[in-house]
Amino acid sequence: MKNLIAKGDNFSVLKELLEKHGLSGKVDLVYIDPPYGTNQHFTFSTDRFSTISRTNGGTIAYSDTISGEQYLEFLSARLLLIRELMSEKASIYLHIGEKMGHYVRVLMDRIFGEDRFVNQIARIKCNPKNFSRKGFGNSKDMILFYSKSAHFTWNEQREPFAEHPEINRFSKTDEKGKKYTTTPIHAPGETANGITGKEWKGMFPPPGRHWRYAPQILDGLDQQGLIEWSSSGNPRKKLYEEDARKAGLKIQDIWAFKDPQNPRYPTEKNRKMLELIVKTSSNPGDLVLDAFCGAGTTLEAAQHLGRRFIGIDSSPRAIDICRNRLLDFSYLDFCLCSPSEPWT
Repeated sequence: MKNLIAKGDNFSVLKELLEKHGLSGKVDLVYIDPPYGTNQHFTFSTDRFSTISRTNGGTIAYSDTISGEQYLEFLSARLLLIRELMSEKASIYLHIGEKMGHYVRVLMDRIFGEDRFVNQIARIKCNPKNFSRKGFGNSKDMILFYSKSAHFTWNEQREPFAEHPEINRFSKTDEKGKKYTTTPIHAPGETANGITGKEWKGMFPPPGRHWRYAPQILDGLDQQGLIEWSSSGNPRKKLYEEDARKAGLKIQDIWAFKDPQNPRYPTEKNRKMLELIVKTSSNPGDLVLDAFCGAGTTLEAAQHLGRRFIGIDSSPRAIDICRNRLLDFSYLDFCLCSPSEPWT
């Protein structure tokens, strides 16, 4: 099956993918970056590396002029179709600004179910701003992460420990010269009847807390020399730097993926961010959908990582950029068509 780039209104294209192309339940990952409800026109320059202006002048790349209830109706109609296209292992990442983000989260709760909410990711989009205004500078937007079912694809990604400030925590050295730090063996929250609230070595967890591990596991850690006892008898677990380096750090829900400095299109996003999403929530050969594909970063990331893709956009400028971008990287196995043309 070929990749697809379709020019047209995404509502019509999504409907045709369902009704004419039999793709219900076939999409394994969705990333969309819809308009933010800013009530602005976004313009472009003929120079692909020029700064994109957000004014009412110039040649319009696309218009973001729907807001309020009309915006939510616009988005809801498309999300309902997208949900039908998604497989049971699929996830959706919806990128949105703070103006409409909280309304969109309620909308996604209604369409996908509150129990299918996975994360609200804060994405740092730019360097700190120093504009004169009453209020704090805005350097972030959000990504709402939902799944179709409880069986969604999850390939945990970790960041190298050496690139993280946490590397400075390993200030202790054992008798073999290995660097380590210690962490508490209890955590917030009481366990009234569970095993992690039981006595261990003559002590109970502090009030309001429970053991992080079952007592028998704590016994094993202690026998391996991985529990450090303070002079006052307080136990803490040893964490060695070499082990932390091998494992890496679990990625959290604050991402620093700033927008490109010289975008080809107003909505262009950081490719590394899209590669993280694709690697985490899909497998090689899976089908990835971006129904507001803009500059084509999602499509490029999907193709680069061995996934198939569907990209949709109504802007001729966006379609031209996608086509040229994929050709630049020798990604030739795609068809450019209108939604009514066959896709094989």
